Formats: sequence, structure tokens, C-alpha cells
Amino acid sequence: MRNVAVWIALLCLSPIATAQDKIIVSGASGQLGGLVIEELLAREVAPADLVLVSRTPETETLKAYAARGASVRYGDFNDPASLEAAYRGGTRMLLISISGGGGNRPALHKAAIDAAVRAGVKHIAYTSYVNADRYVDSVIAVDHRRTEKFLEESGVAWTMLRNQIYANGLVDQVAQIVRDGRFVTPTPDARVAYVTREDCAAAAAAVLATPGHENKAYNITGPDAIGPRELVALASEISGKPVELVALSEADYRRQLQASGMREAAINGTLSFARELDSPYLREPSRMVADLTGRPATSVRSLLTENRDRLLTAGP
Repeated sequence: MRNVAVWIALLCLSPIATAQDKIIVSGASGQLGGLVIEELLAREVAPADLVLVSRTPETETLKAYAARGASVRYGDFNDPASLEAAYRGGTRMLLISISGGGGNRPALHKAAIDAAVRAGVKHIAYTSYVNADRYVDSVIAVDHRRTEKFLEESGVAWTMLRNQIYANGLVDQVAQIVRDGRFVTPTPDARVAYVTREDCAAAAAAVLATPGHENKAYNITGPDAIGPRELVALASEISGKPVELVALSEADYRRQLQASGMREAAINGTLSFARELDSPYLREPSRMVADLTGRPATSVRSLLTENRDRLLTAGP
């Protein structure tokens, strides 16, 4: 009897086991989703604890994850009825913002949030936009602010992953600059703290796999802010080819685009995006990638240097 009493006492002092979190990754077949999955596995999250949701669950990559024990499910934001079943059994979720949506993106996000709540999800991390709460003039941030509000009002714990503009696209842009031998822009002094998609994935995985991120918003950026002047200098330095910066007024830039045959809607979009980049809210680097992951964020210089061969073959 004494041994039984001791055993019971020790049992009462031991921590009570809890069910392992099941982590949902929406958009699991997309570029960011795939990187997040790999980061979670690198953090030793068991495949059996992953719920991978995609509108294309039959991809070879997702089939491979299923073979390792992950739960792969169909779920499409444009088919809201599919989402609750897709999310059922998950406790933590990465809601990757969708592209497009026909102007109805926040409503589609809200349908996903509502489905997750009904399915019993307790914590949702959402891939938003840098300084979405402060950059009120941003044409990109509008949809993200609405989604953030829906999430805050949902009743579940949330984390806003306010991702900066991806640096990855700069590789092709700089290769084009090298080919042209010049960079024409109406905003030569714009600065952006570009971040790689890989760093965003690592930060998201950290939030999903570790505690303490509930009801917090993080700006996920690169380590420094650069713009056309720095890009031209880097393009020339890394490629070894001369590159010129050509600064035009917006009116002259518009005329140049018109002369190239670009349609007016595309011209307006190009000018709008150029103005978007010339904002103090995009110039602020944060330390969140390093703080969340324990490794420094990738600089644009490092990214371009890693892709030096593409720049070397980009000349005329």
C-alpha cells in the first residue's frame, strides 16, 4: 500500500501529458507553404502532426509528405464548404494570404478563419503585410488590414506575420538591369527592407512550433533597406558590368512606358507600385527573423551574390 501511495503522489507531481499540436499549413502546395513545411520538419515536427491543405492535394510533393505520415487534404478558398473538414483536428494554423480573389480576398480569408474556428483551431498565424496597421495609404495593405481585423474578432489566438516584399524577385530584376545596362525609375531614392521568402518561411515555422506568440504582430523584414541606387551599384559590382541609374519624373516615366506599347492599366499599376515602394513604412528593418529563428536574415547582397552566375550571363 505504501508503494502505491508513493506512486500516486509522484504521478500527481508529474506534468500531465497533453495532446500534441496538429499544425495546419494552408496553401501547402505553394512556394511559401512548401518552404514552411520543410522548416517545420527541420524543427523535428513529426509529419504525423502536419495537416497540409491545398486546392491541389494530388501534387507529387504532397503525396510524398502523405507517404511520410502527414495528413494531406483538399481545401479551396473559392470552395468555402471544403474548409471546415480540411481544418478539423488541427490546433494551430498558418493562414497564407491568397493572391487575387477578384477583389474579394478579405471575404475569402474570413471564410477560412470562420471555418477554422468551427473546426476547433485555437491559434491562427496570418501572412500579412509589413506595417499593415500603420501604412494606411498602401494599396497592398488594405486587404491585409481587413483580414487582420477579422482575425482579431474571431475569438482565437492570432499572430500577424507582417511580411515585407519578397527579395527573391530582385534576382530577375537585377539580371534585367545588367542586360539593359541601366535602371530607369521614377523613385530613385525609395528604400525597401526586402526579405527572402525562405526567411519568411523560417519565421512562420518558428511561430507555429514554439510558444509565446499569441496575439502578437511581427514585421518580418530583411536586415537592411535598399533601393534603386544600391541595386545599380550591386548589379555592377557583382556582374562586373557597367550599369547606369536613370531617374525620371513620373510624367516622363509614364511617357516612356506608353512609348513601349504598355497598356494604360499596366502603366497605372506600375506607377502605383513605384509609389508604394517610396514609403517610410517599408524602410524600417526589423530583427524579427533573427529573434524568431536564431539566424540572421539574408541580405540582398548575399542573395544576389549567391545568384552571381545568373547575373554574369545576363549581359547583352
